[in-house]
Amino acid sequence: MTLASRPAESGTAGGGSRSPLPAGAPAPLRTRRRRIGAEAVSGYLFVAPAVILFCVLGLYTVGYGFLLSFATWNGFTPNWTWVGLDNYADLLWRDPVYAPRLRHAALNTLYVMLAAPALTVLVSFPLAVLLNQVKRLQTVLRSVYFLPYVTSGIAVFFAWQYILQPDGAINSLLDSLGLGSLQQPQGWLGNPTTAMPTMIMVTVWGHVPVAMLLYLTGLQGIDRSVLEAAQLDGAGWWRTNASVIWPLVRPITAIVVLLNLRESLQGFQTFLVMTNGGPGDHTNVMGLEAYRLAFLKNLSPTLGLASALGWILFALALVLALINLRALRSKT
Repeated sequence: MTLASRPAESGTAGGGSRSPLPAGAPAPLRTRRRRIGAEAVSGYLFVAPAVILFCVLGLYTVGYGFLLSFATWNGFTPNWTWVGLDNYADLLWRDPVYAPRLRHAALNTLYVMLAAPALTVLVSFPLAVLLNQVKRLQTVLRSVYFLPYVTSGIAVFFAWQYILQPDGAINSLLDSLGLGSLQQPQGWLGNPTTAMPTMIMVTVWGHVPVAMLLYLTGLQGIDRSVLEAAQLDGAGWWRTNASVIWPLVRPITAIVVLLNLRESLQGFQTFLVMTNGGPGDHTNVMGLEAYRLAFLKNLSPTLGLASALGWILFALALVLALINLRALRSKT
């Protein structure tokens, strides 16, 4: 007696059958979970070096600097001397040497913080409006105006020094235009009256490219129908820019002002290279003063004072950022 062969049954032990998945059907849940887990592990491995680097060079440095602000140390002795809040008190009011210098530097920093953002907006917004209306060579002109930001560095600051010297290009240009009375015989950076305004202009020159690019991005995102509606209502070029475009780019203005305030508060490279705070202390700013306390005091134990001043600058920057965000929310 022969048994008729039966087709092999596929299925689970319980007798249930599992039909093959049709093409294009979603993978089972367990397979999808495994794939998502593998992708997550790969992602963590890719970002791990950056996270470790940030923890070592970021969090450790910040924590180390915060502890150092409560001590005196010259960077070479094996141990710190813990002084508590004395560094902050010495900087703010108690020390007869450091406190007056910090107040003078704070006043100069305030001048830069008021003038640099305002002038940056006044220059970059009209420049972006004009550049947005150019039909030809817009990319070339955009690159030309962005060039100061790309080439900003020590070499550019030295170039400005040569331009502003007594026999530099500015004085020569004034002489050729018949404006010799405006020349500065001791140079634009050597005269205490013109040194700070000149440094502010150089600072604004370095800030305009990024601000112009931000404004240009915002202008290109404005709906053309809004501008056409304004023109149909009889608004001219000035009225359209003042009453339509300017309110629409107000969030960008807030960002430009915030970035310039932060840079004006903490930046010091330009002042260090071009004037080193001089003549006298007429261009000394808080960031430069912190740098001096940290690195230009030979073996004096002023690293704690520099760290304390750095945290004061951080607190001021944080307050300015919160005020700016609050103002931005109230406007939008």
